[in-house]
Amino acid sequence: MTLDVALIRKLFPALHVKINRKPVVYLDNACMSLKPIPVVEAMNDYYYSYSGCHGRTTYYFGRRTTEEYDRARERLARLINAPQSKELIFVKNTSEGLNLISNSLPFSEGDIVVTTNVEHNSNLLPWQVLKRRRGVRHVIVELDEDMMFDHAAFLEAMSDDVKLVSVAHTSNLTGVTVPVTEIAEIAHKHGALVMVDGAQSVAHSRIDVQELGIDILVFSVHKMMGPTGVGVLWAKEEVLNKLEPFIVGGETVLNTFYDSYVLAGLPDRFEAGLQNYAGAIGAGVAAEFLMELGPEEVHEHEVALNRIMTDMLIGIDGLSIIGPDNPELRGGILNMSIDGMKALEVARILDQAHNIMVRAGYLCVHSWYNANDLAHSIRASVYVYNTPAECELFAKVLTQLIKHYR
Repeated sequence: MTLDVALIRKLFPALHVKINRKPVVYLDNACMSLKPIPVVEAMNDYYYSYSGCHGRTTYYFGRRTTEEYDRARERLARLINAPQSKELIFVKNTSEGLNLISNSLPFSEGDIVVTTNVEHNSNLLPWQVLKRRRGVRHVIVELDEDMMFDHAAFLEAMSDDVKLVSVAHTSNLTGVTVPVTEIAEIAHKHGALVMVDGAQSVAHSRIDVQELGIDILVFSVHKMMGPTGVGVLWAKEEVLNKLEPFIVGGETVLNTFYDSYVLAGLPDRFEAGLQNYAGAIGAGVAAEFLMELGPEEVHEHEVALNRIMTDMLIGIDGLSIIGPDNPELRGGILNMSIDGMKALEVARILDQAHNIMVRAGYLCVHSWYNANDLAHSIRASVYVYNTPAECELFAKVLTQLIKHYR
């Protein structure tokens, strides 16, 4: 079954904005997705109709807030096939989820954290901080020459001193998805936990944490048609029970005394203070919306669009795709460098002259760009509402720019 893109687009008001009387072409979905009407309406309904506190009151507004907050958690649990909804912790974003683990898992001096060399800053900096504060070792596994996961290098990096393997499921740099099931099998043989940064995968493919065999998953809802400022940390119950919360306060305890406290159960012990209830409710609706579309159909649609852009651009002299040439290996991401042209300037022209919105820069993977002596790149990333015509326009305009300026 294919997506009814024309019908989907009607639900996204931002797509119908016109700038200088021309439509917009939004191709920065790996950074931020647009929001459909049902998500925004659900959030507005909370603010307009029952803006209360979860778990603290017995009156109607409070009861309704608790019901909808719990329902959102259940929807997100279904999205990733979590065994129990109480294993889902609401956080602000993927970055906060990764930091919650780095600050709460009991690391000791000499413990090893393994990542790849194309991790987002949010899956790099926490381990550098742990290295400085606790003497934790950070081992980086290089990708192979095709920028695919290097199994041999990973096997060589593993040992019984590895406490955690933390990898991006799908790279925001290349669009490549790593084999986390195989990674988990190897890591578990050494007694290591496996954490997956799902910021670029949950929104674009079917994710089943039980099938994947991982221990921890974090993702941001703003990349899957949900509101900003909402993320999800899922972990197995036995993993969560090993964590010592590093943010405590209201809601995280059952009782307090002047010299002691009694922690609440899951998930409350990790959700300190009043939460973003409207955002969580919107996140639940976004999860339902994505499930109704079908993650498999979403992925197929993105690959088809990527193939259009790739076929039109791949032969241009001086243009290099970051990652494999095959769009089926890159999902909805096409990241490029162009010899002799400044990526930031190209993105500015695309925007100001054609209303085509793409990402240019280091893509929050500064370490890889610095290691490879690359200034910036241009990334186009598609989603459920993008069309073949938009992708053809982008490729055509970019081709013309390259011919004109080089």
